Amino acid sequence: MRILLNGDPHELAAPQSVAALLERLGLDPRVVAVELDRKVVRRAQYTDTVVRDGAEVEIVAFVGGG
Repeated sequence: MRILLNGDPHELAAPQSVAALLERLGLDPRVVAVELDRKVVRRAQYTDTVVRDGAEVEIVAFVGGG
């Protein structure tokens, strides 16, 4: 299946949760914000929210600095 991930085409074998996608990408769910089809996904819902074929996913990582 194909999704758009941060504006670029990305292939997934099957629908999966936001939590599984983040794990697959090697991203720590505590330091990112996720938008799925233009709606912000609350961190508490990462396990229950499924990314399906054709989805648009935006992931933004928090960066600290001074």
